[in-house]
Formats: sequence, C-alpha cells, structure tokens
Amino acid sequence: MIDAAFPLVRPLLHRLDAERAHDLTLRALALLPAAGPPTDDPRLAVDLLGRRFPNPVGLAAGFDKGARVPDALLSLGFGFVEVGGVVPRPQPGNPRPRVFRLTADRAVINRFGLNSEGVSVVAGRLRARKGRSGIVGVNIGANKESTDRLADYAACTAALAPLVDFVTVNVSSPNTPGLRDLQGEAFLDELLARTVEARDAAGADAAILLKIAPDMALDALDAVCATAQRRGVQALVVSNTTVARPASLREQGLARETGGLSGRPLFGPATRMLAQTRLRVGDTIPLIGVGGVDSAEAAWAKIRAGASLVQLYSALVYEGPGLVGRIKAGLLAQMDRAGVTSLATVVGRDAAELARTA
Repeated sequence: MIDAAFPLVRPLLHRLDAERAHDLTLRALALLPAAGPPTDDPRLAVDLLGRRFPNPVGLAAGFDKGARVPDALLSLGFGFVEVGGVVPRPQPGNPRPRVFRLTADRAVINRFGLNSEGVSVVAGRLRARKGRSGIVGVNIGANKESTDRLADYAACTAALAPLVDFVTVNVSSPNTPGLRDLQGEAFLDELLARTVEARDAAGADAAILLKIAPDMALDALDAVCATAQRRGVQALVVSNTTVARPASLREQGLARETGGLSGRPLFGPATRMLAQTRLRVGDTIPLIGVGGVDSAEAAWAKIRAGASLVQLYSALVYEGPGLVGRIKAGLLAQMDRAGVTSLATVVGRDAAELARTA
C-alpha cells in the first residue's frame, strides 16, 4: 500500500522543507500495522557477521536516527536496518535548514551535525524491541562539545551493543568538527581498541564495524585498513557522504551549501573507494557498500567492487520504498544472467577494474 501511494505523496512531500517531510515520513511509518519482514528468495541470503541476512539491501544510518521505527522499516523489505547516529548526551545538531534536495542531481546535502536524542533514549527503544526478528545495527559517534571523544564511543558501545546485531563506529561524518581526524592511525587504533573492549565488557556479541569517508587519500586508506585488521573490526562500511562537489552537479546554487553530499553523484567516488578497499583487505574483512545505490545495477556494481552487503538512504527520497523490492528483483535477474546462485561468488570480481573506473 505504501509503495503504491508514494507517487501521489511525493509531490506533496517535496513541497515541504526536506527535514519536515522526513519527520512526517517517520510519523507515518510509526502508524503502520505491525508486520514481520517479507520472505525473500533464498538466493539473496548472505551469511555474514555470524548472522544470516535475508537479503543484502540495507537501510543506511541517518534515516531513523532515534530508533523510532526499525521494525516498520524491516517490513518494507530491507535485509537489515542501521539506526542512528547516536551520541551519549542529547544534542540538537546544527541550525535549520540543514538538509537540501538537489532534485536534478538525485542528490541530498545534509549538515545535521549528529542531532540525537542521546544514548539513553535510543537504548530504551532498542530494549523494547529486543527479541524481535530482523537484523538491526546502530551507528555511534561523539558529542560535538565532548572533551573525551574516545570515552563517548566506549559509552555508546557499552549501552547499545547488548541490544543490536552490530555497532558501526562513525569517524567519517563531515558535519562534526574534528571527527574525521579520528581516522588518523594513532587515534583510530586507540578508538577501536576502546570500542572492542567496551563491547566485550558488556558481554555482547554485536559485530564492530567501521564507517570511513570517501575523500581520504589512498595512503590514509592503507593505514585505516591495517588498523582495522589489527583491531579485529568485523566489517568496513564504505562510505559516508562526501565534502567534494563534482563539476557535473546541475543544482549549482544548492551545491554551495556546506555539508555532506549523498545520492547519485556519490556513486562513482564511493564505489572507487570501495574497490580500493577490497584490493587492500581482500576477503579478510567484509565490506558494506554505500553511496549512490539507487538501482539494481548500482547495487550489483557495489557487489562486484567488493561489497557483501549494500546500504541506501538518499534514493528513497526520490524513488520511494518500492525501490527495495525493485533492487532485489533486479539482483536476482543479474544473478540469472551471470549464471550464479549465490551473491558471494560475485563479491569483488571486478574490484581492480572498478578501482579505476567506477
């Protein structure tokens, strides 16, 4: 029903401020009747992180920051949902307006600044759904005014790891000053050590993931990959939004807004970074491909570049929730054409080529 209504609702939503439209969407999802995730073709299943993902198409962090509707989102057909970002203490984020639709580019710019209700509120909501079906993870960060950001990540992990399937350490948001500095080798090494220690002390079995930026130099990527391997990170999420502004953008006025760019223009740089990461880690660390996934063809390219799973968010603004089902159907068609019965056989197949050309 929600899929069929989207073409009628979208023009109304797009007349509203983007953040207001998003808030209304979350309210509508909260009103949906309780329903479990739909049954997927078993050929789409992915065994990863000690779990069986029913399909490889996940919802990226940022859509449901407060873990208000993860089960409603799973009912739309996502194979997994990542809520957050979450920080220890409530913070409002940056002043509005702070999110902009670049409609002609099928893109979004946001500078939310990790607005969050805080870890206690989110933990309460996740605790309330404990035991329900569906794979749910959480993205964590640090408070803007924090004097000990490493402690912030540890606190979030301790509180949330027992309640989720995975915790994504976000050191790549461009909207919190200094956060990307934590991608530096010395900081990152200590950060990951503290995060793993907090997870283990909490007695949790949640996987620890690391989300990286698409804008880093390749020598910095070398260091990130080596540190992630050394500290036992269980997957890398590639990538976050970009601070770059491609010359090809048509919405030149809006392109001058500060913040992270996502959506279709991010596909090329994010997929190149994904492929470059695959060339460095091989099959020692699984990868999750994010950035510009708006079709089955884009998802298939991410898998060929090295992703075992993919995530999307911005494309929903333009394509609606029916996109999830279309991507899954398209992936099955791609598998038929390739003569494979498991997506695992395709992962990283064209990483060398896509590292240059995506």
